[in-house]
Amino acid sequence: MQITNDVKYIGVNDRKTDLFEGQYPVPNGIAYNSYVILDEKIAVFDTADAAFSDEWLSNLEGALAGRLPDYLVVLHMEPDHSASIMHFAERYPEAQIVTSAKALTMIKNFFGKDLSHRAVTVGEGDTLSLGRHTLTFLTAPMVHWPEVIVAYDSLDKILFSADAFGKFGALDCEEDWACEARRYYFGIVGKYGAQAQALLKKAASLDIELICPLHGPVLRENLGYYIGLYNTWSSYTPEERGVLIAYTSVYGNTRAAAEALYKMLRERGVKTVLTDLARSDMTEAVEDAFRYSHLVLATTTYNNDVFPHMKEFINHLTERNYQNRTVALIENGSWAPTAAKTMRAMLEGSRSITFIEPTVRILSGVTEANIAELEQMANSLM
Repeated sequence: MQITNDVKYIGVNDRKTDLFEGQYPVPNGIAYNSYVILDEKIAVFDTADAAFSDEWLSNLEGALAGRLPDYLVVLHMEPDHSASIMHFAERYPEAQIVTSAKALTMIKNFFGKDLSHRAVTVGEGDTLSLGRHTLTFLTAPMVHWPEVIVAYDSLDKILFSADAFGKFGALDCEEDWACEARRYYFGIVGKYGAQAQALLKKAASLDIELICPLHGPVLRENLGYYIGLYNTWSSYTPEERGVLIAYTSVYGNTRAAAEALYKMLRERGVKTVLTDLARSDMTEAVEDAFRYSHLVLATTTYNNDVFPHMKEFINHLTERNYQNRTVALIENGSWAPTAAKTMRAMLEGSRSITFIEPTVRILSGVTEANIAELEQMANSLM
């Protein structure tokens, strides 16, 4: 794929993996992006997952058209991008490795070989001239690993953004960017909002016309839309006013309450999503929790705690710094309901959480009094 006159895409599509990083379903696969700048000197940006080393090297050879690369720029050391480094190093022994000091250490840790003798170590503001193209490097620690750097090409005004602005989905599928980029962001980068904000502030000083991430499509047009969403997500600001009702149910009674509330909210014109945590993709539920302004948690008391899928869901939220939301609680318990107390305690460390009162308490079956309480909750969620 030709990106500009001098920049080519040499990445690969992975249609084999069903769970990215062993936990994120990727029904449309995922892309491992890699790029090459062909100038007086040639720079290659990142490699590919080990399962695709041969395909990636073939793509690289085709782009080089008989020339030899001068540099391999390693922006990020996660194995889906770095696993083919040693294949590159062996095939092109004269090429230098351009990366951060921390990444250089990680290369030795991952592969058992020290490449420091052929390394160019770069940090904040360092530059590398390829001829007409000059690369400026910016550090992006914990977006979402500590060694990460990004690179800006001042000639073509490209930001090589590492995992920032990444997205699930292979590049040979047509789908909306925002949905799978949102799920990718909150699943993988979401904990590090402050660090993503720091990178956005650095990027704001650059004249960017293209963003080349390590996953997902090259972003060419309407960059304000993509950057705006990234700013919303990384600042933990609700993207939309709406309600996610996330529930677990053993015998159907808590589900009945959740469905009744869902119907009430929809009748009031409130955008509402209903999710059975035991049967839904957990990563989709996490995405929706961060997407919307309001969250309803409905679950049974279970072993004097909360139902396991609800506990897992709340843990996913809190470890990603869930904040700036309004939360309502529905608990069910036949003899000793304590789920609301437990859920509230799990969210204690989350910033700027407003709880809607009162909690709806169900004692086994949903009663007429519960329906009235759910009506009151629906009014509070509007």
